[in-house]
Amino acid sequence: MPTIRLPADARLDGLRDRARALQRAVRAGDAAALGRVAARHSAEVSPGAFPLSLARLVIAREHGFASWPRLKRHLDVLARHRRDLDPAARADPAEEFCRLACLAYDGDDAPERRARARRLLATRPDLPRGDIGAAAAASDPDAVRDLLAGDRSLARREAGPYALPPLLYLTYSRLDPEVREEPVLAVARLLLRAGADPNAGFLWQGLAPPFTALTGAFGEGESGPGRQPRHPHSSALARLLLSAGADPNDGQALYNRMFRPGDDHLELLFAYGLGEGDGGPWRARLGDALDTPAELVRGQLTWAIDHGFAGRVRLLAAHGADVRSPLPDGRTPVEAAARGGHTEIVTLLEAAGARGPRITGVDALVAAWLAGDRAAVAEAGSGLLARARAERPALVVEAAEAGRTAAVPLLAELGFDLDARLDAATAARLRLGVPGGTALHWAAWRGDLGLTRLLLELGADPGVRDARFGTTPLEWARRASQDASAELLAD
Repeated sequence: MPTIRLPADARLDGLRDRARALQRAVRAGDAAALGRVAARHSAEVSPGAFPLSLARLVIAREHGFASWPRLKRHLDVLARHRRDLDPAARADPAEEFCRLACLAYDGDDAPERRARARRLLATRPDLPRGDIGAAAAASDPDAVRDLLAGDRSLARREAGPYALPPLLYLTYSRLDPEVREEPVLAVARLLLRAGADPNAGFLWQGLAPPFTALTGAFGEGESGPGRQPRHPHSSALARLLLSAGADPNDGQALYNRMFRPGDDHLELLFAYGLGEGDGGPWRARLGDALDTPAELVRGQLTWAIDHGFAGRVRLLAAHGADVRSPLPDGRTPVEAAARGGHTEIVTLLEAAGARGPRITGVDALVAAWLAGDRAAVAEAGSGLLARARAERPALVVEAAEAGRTAAVPLLAELGFDLDARLDAATAARLRLGVPGGTALHWAAWRGDLGLTRLLLELGADPGVRDARFGTTPLEWARRASQDASAELLAD
């Protein structure tokens, strides 16, 4: 029986009200309410004497919890660790400095905000001397050392604009892209020796998985490296945290770094046990709200296959990722790779023991086109080509999003619309949060100058607007702080 995901703003009072409403409905003989009870409770129920305790049990089980007390404990954990990271300016200069210097994963993460932090510190160089969060964000080991000498408990105290421990202000700080490695690691060591928790983190707006110290060090995310860069000493800082006991099964860190090629983060996490163990202290707190270590690795495999990251597939398979079982949408890994035209990945998966059904018809032709196989064009009659255009109208977007630049001219010749917008179903399959963009939108967002130029040369409309926000590719480039792409599109 599928469970219902708790909303991010779930509150115990609201769930109590729902339990009372269920109790009243059952006692009134409501058929739907009785069906809900039967689905979650096998014993026979007397509607007239249906107790509130049983209604609460049904509500808990609908959300995947074995009992009401377990649901209540889960909500307590959410309340304890939730942070909304309010972007409003702070009156206290030290808090305002931390707010400006650190990634908040809100709509205002941008280079200009970090520049404002640098200007503030230049006018108030004393800020780190009196505030442990500001000292950590500024990577100032002398200030941290002096503050801890007066009170070692500061290493674990939650304070500052986001009520976080200082280790997180260190790992989320992007104050100075040229900061030296030595002071950064010195601050981390001072805090850890004084008792800072290497698994410290928070639930962004109450959502799982948590944003941990490790998440901050690795950086990046949906808004791209221009707005949410990795820490300048990402690998060294992450290695120090992992050596101190940070759990490598960090779902948010993996998510934030999966959008672009490059696997140094995965290599480091695998070296410290990614995919193994019980999921660490955060899974102990949140249970099935977090993926298991094996599920985390499998999720990375699915993304890598769909987006043509052959090197990542090779790395994941070498570390035991399940390459045989069907993916969440029912495709086998080999089938998914074949349908995307990722012939190298098909070969990798088959060498690792994976198998999948042979693809035929439209799927086979589309795969050949995405692979840039011009010989396959001759095999497509007008009927099959028309079917392909009808079934995959946003194929140019798929090719662009997966980096299949060589396929784009061929698809244009075959009559696929260069200005087609990505539909919601395809966006969900590719795990892209924003449907409605065209190939040019996605090329601009990712800063892919070669693809942007190619699309413009082929006739893509630079003034086309996405279906969700009504914005142009130029606006997407500016939003992602892709200055070179913005300059090209503005020109």
